[in-house]
Amino acid sequence: MMMAAQDDLRPRPDLWLVSEMGYPDWASVYDDNVTWVYRMIFGRVGNQPDAEDLTSEVFLAAMRPLRLTASIAEVRAYLRATARTVLAAHWRATLGTEVTTIEDLPATVFGPAAPSTAPQRVAALLDALPDNYRRVLELRFLQGHSVRDAAAALGVSVANVKVLQHRALRLAAQINEGVIP
Repeated sequence: MMMAAQDDLRPRPDLWLVSEMGYPDWASVYDDNVTWVYRMIFGRVGNQPDAEDLTSEVFLAAMRPLRLTASIAEVRAYLRATARTVLAAHWRATLGTEVTTIEDLPATVFGPAAPSTAPQRVAALLDALPDNYRRVLELRFLQGHSVRDAAAALGVSVANVKVLQHRALRLAAQINEGVIP
């Protein structure tokens, strides 16, 4: 009996019944689904700009073939399948290789987002890099400068910024993986 009482005290995720009714308009489709699509994609790509771009691609790709008369469950299933296709295209373009399988994306109900430790991890990683590598990554990725603008700010050529960025990313990846202490 004690176990049943403890189970009743545990917080339960917010669940809602998915009706067979459809959405009244596209804004409703977007509002009801954008959060879980974004979080699912962010979990796969790991960065906000790509996740935002890919989330918008999912909805743009789904608009033409998706019917508003479809049930809510059908819309969610279609968006999940579209997200898989968009992610596969992203990885194919990014990695330059065909991605043949992406594990099935669960139909998850997300609670509030957990606080991220990413800013602290990024700061520690940048601190471990040499100054010129740190500066080029800050300019390019944290401040959003173009290669040309970063070259002007650093007082070097565009080609040099490309080389510095490549080397900085490679070293950062090695540090992050623990290959280099």
